[in-house]
Amino acid sequence: MKELFETIKIENSKVFNLKWHNQRVNRSRLELFGVTKTLNLANYIDAPYQGLFRCRVIYDIEIKSIEYLPYTPKIFKSFKIIQSNIEYNYKFNDRSELNRLIQKGYDEIIIEKDSLLTDTSIANIAFYDGEDWLTPKKPLLQGTTRARLLDNGFLKLKDIKKNDIQNFSHFALMNAMIGFQIQNSINIRL
Repeated sequence: MKELFETIKIENSKVFNLKWHNQRVNRSRLELFGVTKTLNLANYIDAPYQGLFRCRVIYDIEIKSIEYLPYTPKIFKSFKIIQSNIEYNYKFNDRSELNRLIQKGYDEIIIEKDSLLTDTSIANIAFYDGEDWLTPKKPLLQGTTRARLLDNGFLKLKDIKKNDIQNFSHFALMNAMIGFQIQNSINIRL
């Protein structure tokens, strides 16, 4: 049975965005394993009191383990667009297929699938067109921060091709740990 994981931000004992993490965990358990009984991650997390932590929940039908890792954000300056037919609809613990796409000499990759931009290896993406923040209609993974920002109307869905990048003024990464983070002084290599 394939294990999945969830990464949850905890800062000074505050657990962030649990509603969206619970939704993804329970949807994944239902779709992959047919489990209809829902879990509430709040019942399993014992949040550290001081500091910024990445809570890593490993699960399949049930919770397998939870670990709390001190977190220091990465700084990204260079991205390379990589074409791939990778499937990553669920947040599987085995990320070897994603890790094989990483390119030496770049801080991160942007994955292009079926001629459309999708995600980086660790985050969903968005581009600003001067009026709206646009995120790919078909990401590899339905991220929790992306889901929250779509729900509140901050993000709009759009098919985005690599040639469209020149039409955008800003680029952002989003995931559970960094939230929505506009990237400054970056280089995207086509």
